[in-house]
Amino acid sequence: METETPPTIDVRKPSSPVRLLQNPDELIEAMSGLAMLNGPIAVDAERASGFRYSQRAYLVQLHRKGGDILLIDPITALTTPESTQALHNAVNGQDWILHASTQDVQCLRELGMTAGSIFDTELGSRILGLPKVGLGAVVEHFLGQKLAKEHSAVDWSTRPLATEWLDYAALDVQVLPELRDALESALRSEGKLDWALQEFASLPSFQPREKTKDRWRSISGAHELRDPRQLAIVRELYEARDALARKMDIAPGRLIPDSSIVAAASKPAKSRSELLGNRSFSGRASRTYIDLWWDALSRGANTLDLPPLRLPATGIPNHRIWAQKYPEADTRLKAARRVVTALSEQISVPIENILQPDLLRTICFETNLIDAREIAERLGELGAREWQIQQTVGLIASAFTEPKDSDDLQTAQ
Repeated sequence: METETPPTIDVRKPSSPVRLLQNPDELIEAMSGLAMLNGPIAVDAERASGFRYSQRAYLVQLHRKGGDILLIDPITALTTPESTQALHNAVNGQDWILHASTQDVQCLRELGMTAGSIFDTELGSRILGLPKVGLGAVVEHFLGQKLAKEHSAVDWSTRPLATEWLDYAALDVQVLPELRDALESALRSEGKLDWALQEFASLPSFQPREKTKDRWRSISGAHELRDPRQLAIVRELYEARDALARKMDIAPGRLIPDSSIVAAASKPAKSRSELLGNRSFSGRASRTYIDLWWDALSRGANTLDLPPLRLPATGIPNHRIWAQKYPEADTRLKAARRVVTALSEQISVPIENILQPDLLRTICFETNLIDAREIAERLGELGAREWQIQQTVGLIASAFTEPKDSDDLQTAQ
């Protein structure tokens, strides 16, 4: 996408008035004023990822054109039924503007906040084909403003919040109404507004993927272990760390890192003192909770419940083995990828936004899909948007029935 980019200016202080709402009475009064304004509400939330176990919101930012920027401390301001109800009355069912909304809707929902509709400026930027879709890059592209982003990874559970942090949080919502208008205009001019609206329609009800039962397998380095007994120790140490982190509301990796768990499982200590002396077993809680870790290691070292080295496969087989075991599906996948890649370049939309990779692999693996109508029906069943089906179904059907030779396909891949 090519648009004329305005000169860039550094912005570190919000131009609209900012109000930090720290008690119920302040919040109730501010929500009354917010409800009197018109237009969509810019919404953002700050969590303490990497510091806390929970993903709760420690600051909620709201802004409507013509009004103040409202920074809500939910820890102290949402402490009465009246203040909570005032917030819900003002924002629930309204049109919201968020950037990368799927990161925030869950923690906002925990506060009882639900949108009527969402305009996602990050997702809209993807559909426009912008090379960088972080808020700072998109704001700089459309509004010519360079936002300071050095506070994006701070511990938002800290109190009191630093003034420069509050400025950063306020700017994140101050820019959203104007950014939304610019994006809507650009999407409309490129004929992509309906595509974006179809994508936005699912956002208010978005649910993150359920956590898998064997989350401990995701520990960095665990895949290198080749002994079920070692994996059992990893599992017990992971679950002990997770329970302690939840109890203390501390990010698990801040207690002991993944590398400590893998190190302890690779060469299991024979005694508590040996574990205590293992320099590879480190972290802020590695010594103060040594009894907890030793008990967990002992359970793993002695349990009869040994986990398999690999979980049984579910769903379609991994596409990396298709060439050897499912050559026809592999040929279809390469052909489909070729035409979707060409489409991506033609319409300037990332491949993963045109059609999710898992979805594309599924229809390529299913051998009973013959014509465009059947492919379109199956895409709809799998959750593809109507615009995605319209853009891809004819190309994929043709690729299935008239695949290129294997050398051409390999080159395209």
